[in-house]
Amino acid sequence: MKTQKRMRSIRGAAMTVAVSLVVAVALAGCGGRPEAGAEDGANGENGVTRTAFAVNTTVVREGSIADYIRVNGDVHPVTSVDVFADVAGELRRLHVRIGERVQVDQVIGEVDRSRPGQTFAPSPVRATISGTVIALPVSVGSMVGTGSPIARIARTDELEIRTAVAERFVSRMSLGMPATVRFDAFPGETFAARVTEVSPVLDTQTRTLGLKLTLNRRDARIRPGMFAKVQLITQQREGVVVVPSTTIVRRMGETFIFVLRDDGEHVERRSVRVGIEIDGRAEIVEGLRAGEEAVYQGQSLLEDGALVRVIERRDASEERSRS
Repeated sequence: MKTQKRMRSIRGAAMTVAVSLVVAVALAGCGGRPEAGAEDGANGENGVTRTAFAVNTTVVREGSIADYIRVNGDVHPVTSVDVFADVAGELRRLHVRIGERVQVDQVIGEVDRSRPGQTFAPSPVRATISGTVIALPVSVGSMVGTGSPIARIARTDELEIRTAVAERFVSRMSLGMPATVRFDAFPGETFAARVTEVSPVLDTQTRTLGLKLTLNRRDARIRPGMFAKVQLITQQREGVVVVPSTTIVRRMGETFIFVLRDDGEHVERRSVRVGIEIDGRAEIVEGLRAGEEAVYQGQSLLEDGALVRVIERRDASEERSRS
């Protein structure tokens, strides 16, 4: 009995070894598995699988780009004057209200210089310019002197924007510099303007340089006292190669862009020189031509000659329209 059991054990072990050999031979005939992470790969030399990197690209176009400085300002009338009484006394009457238009020499108030025992005819206060009354600093019944302003009159059809820039920008300021202006009262609208006056000195308290700007076209909707958001355009380029800033890669002091080769499957590492770079867009001065296709997303692991698979293509002009 013991001999029979021993024989059965030997036969079972032999069967197990035989089955294992058959499975091993079958697997060897099927070949090895591809490398991990190469789902989008292609077979290279000697059957080695290469990884294809998923990227998004943009077709490079020529366009315009501008560098600018953002500042805030206020709208003021170009001309405004204070009107004074000719005599001291009590302000008996005001013939105008704030916002009312007046003509030069129009009587806007009366001052009574009478005293106990002396009665005089009211002395008229006349407008010295034609314009709009923007302030009445004293009220009827107040005592005024010849140095006390009765009213302030401004020519509101001639307006300017007053602002100031930090000292570090002084060298970039010049007469005639173009600008764009926005007002909270008119969201979505921009108004073209230009610098018409640059202060010859800096404010010693704030270390800023005063500027005055004038709108290129008069607009009756713009009023004195409005808050203005100004972009002073310091540089402007037309007909230059412009790309999204995300296409630019900077490593170890080098600046370059990955450009899709003609085969549409590989990229070339291209050194470039960047000009103006602002608001997510950049001017490429050297190293890139209009019509080429540059990688703007997925290039962090790329090297020269890397295999890629383009997931999405965009046109640089579409990027400009969205910005």
